[in-house]
Amino acid sequence: MKYKWLNKKNNNKIIIFFNGWGMDEVIVSNLECGEFDVVILYDYNNLDIDLDIHEYKEKHIIAWSMGVMIGTLFEFKNVKTKTALCGTPKPIDNDYGIPDRIYNLTIKRFSEKSVSKFMERMFISKPNMMSFSNRDLENMKTELIKMLSYKSNENYQYTKAIIPDKDLIIPTKNQKNYWEKTDTNIVEIKSGHSPFENYKCWSDIIVGI
Repeated sequence: MKYKWLNKKNNNKIIIFFNGWGMDEVIVSNLECGEFDVVILYDYNNLDIDLDIHEYKEKHIIAWSMGVMIGTLFEFKNVKTKTALCGTPKPIDNDYGIPDRIYNLTIKRFSEKSVSKFMERMFISKPNMMSFSNRDLENMKTELIKMLSYKSNENYQYTKAIIPDKDLIIPTKNQKNYWEKTDTNIVEIKSGHSPFENYKCWSDIIVGI
C-alpha cells in the first residue's frame, strides 16, 4: 500500500482517507484540508504500510468505494468518526456490492478503453477534470485482481454511511441493502459514485453537509 500526505502541518486532528480502486490523490484534489492533516492510502496490491500517526489526538476515517472494505482491516487509536462513502465492506457481492459476474468480466475485459468507460460511469454529469488518476494500467489491473483475496473485518463498525442516489459502480440498491441492516447512520446524497465535487472541504464529509 502507498500513502501520500495532502496536508501535514502538525495539527492535532487527522483525516485518514482509504481511497478507491485505481485512484491516487488526483480524485480528491479539489478538497480543502482546513484544520486537519490529511493522508490518503491507496494502491491495495498489498496491505503493508509504514505510517506513524500515533501522535494525533483526534482521528477521522473516511473510506471510499473499495476503500470501505480495506478500512475495516486497520484499527487506530483515538478515532472519533468512521465514514463509509459510496461503498460497503462487501464491495464484490451480488447483494451488497458489485455483482460477481460484472466484477469478473471487468477483469477479463480490462483495457485502457474499459478504464476510461469506468471513469465516465463514476459521474452523473460531465466532471470538471479530464484525468482522475496517474497510476499505470498494469498496476490498476493487478490491484483489481488482488481485491478478490481480501475479506472485511465483520466486527468493524462505521459510524456513518453516505449513499449516492445514482451509483453506477456499486449499485445504490446494494449499498442500501447492506447499510439498512446495520446500526450505522445513513446519509443519502444526490451523486454518482464519485461524490467529491459535492464537497468543498474534507470536514464537510465528516459532518454530512
